[in-house]
Amino acid sequence: MNIHEKNTSARQSERPFKKNQPACSPSQSRSSEAPGVFATLLPELKRAVAEEGYATPTPIQTQAIPHLLAGRDLIGCAQTGTGKTAAFILPILQYLTLHKRQPERGRARVLVLTPTRELAAQINESASTYGRHMRFRHAVIFGG
Repeated sequence: MNIHEKNTSARQSERPFKKNQPACSPSQSRSSEAPGVFATLLPELKRAVAEEGYATPTPIQTQAIPHLLAGRDLIGCAQTGTGKTAAFILPILQYLTLHKRQPERGRARVLVLTPTRELAAQINESASTYGRHMRFRHAVIFGG
């Protein structure tokens, strides 16, 4: 797994990965070093996470959730099934709840783009699962 903060300084053009090393490799994975990362979530999110049977965050979640909750940009890479979707959906749901504002009719507060319909549907389902104890609306839209 490799996570890099978006750098807006003059060093932005530097390659974020080591030369001749894949952008995402098992050797870069680290064990969960912050099992309390879920503890930083709102009670509604903690409840949904617990109902899904998750007690300990995965490495991508351990690194991404605090980073995103701090309002930073992120590029994350991890293998299939490691919890990448929860790693970014949970902070989005928390942000939407903590920064409530009067919704403007016809305006989205968050837009998630995906390369496939299947992934869009999966992310929509995850938003429903993790946000089930919160009041927010979401939709999935497919292109043709």
